[in-house]
Amino acid sequence: MSLLSRVTAGGIAGIGAAVYCSEKDPPHHPPFPWWFQSIFHSHDIPSVRRGYEVYRQVCSTCHSMNQLRFRHMVNQVYPEKRVKQIASTYDIQDPDPNEEGEMFTRPGILTDGFPSPYPNEEAARYANGGANPPDMSVYATAKHDGADFIMSLLTSYRPAPEGIEVRPGLYYNSYFPGGIIGMPPPLENGQIEYEDGTPATVSQMAKDVSNFLVWASDPAHDERKLQGLKMLFASALAAMTMGVWQRAFQITHKLRRVDFTRVKM
Repeated sequence: MSLLSRVTAGGIAGIGAAVYCSEKDPPHHPPFPWWFQSIFHSHDIPSVRRGYEVYRQVCSTCHSMNQLRFRHMVNQVYPEKRVKQIASTYDIQDPDPNEEGEMFTRPGILTDGFPSPYPNEEAARYANGGANPPDMSVYATAKHDGADFIMSLLTSYRPAPEGIEVRPGLYYNSYFPGGIIGMPPPLENGQIEYEDGTPATVSQMAKDVSNFLVWASDPAHDERKLQGLKMLFASALAAMTMGVWQRAFQITHKLRRVDFTRVKM
């Protein structure tokens, strides 16, 4: 029975019939006015910085970012000195053994990647009830309208509607495909303390971490957009110059007077 038929039947019968949503067609997430979407705007770097704090203190306990390096944040999110301080707070296992042939750990450096919370996929599944938390390096670009999807997902935990049974250990989220998600609500009001004093509400943290994940999936976004604008401006200037030159040439050519005289032999 279709959704329209269920609603109609429930209304006619006058009883509280349960309405079921299709697992294949979750409600489409609403669009949000992201600053970086304009062709003339770059990433909202203050929000990206706050989003990194949310990821570092909340999301990094389960989600990895294997394709991101600390050096990617240099002069884009933080100054180089600050990024070195952040990297040094992590203990990284060096890929090469020492002189005695033993593996050792050292403070992180700029060329190191973000450390993974689990040593392998099996450990990640064991710690999360069989589910492997996805890597967040390119999650924002892997999803359609990634920033809107992440923002909607993080702010849409609520009790399940009547007629939908949620097993223990699972949670209802209307914007997750199927409506049932294994990740508990990750954000709470006042959960972290921002360095700039911004109130850490759920919506604020969701917005900031969405901005950070969009930046992480494409760190060269601002540079590429700037180069594109420069090329567009140069092309427009060249087109105008060629148009003025062509018009001047055509006017000279078309208005030229040619007299033919007959030469008597």
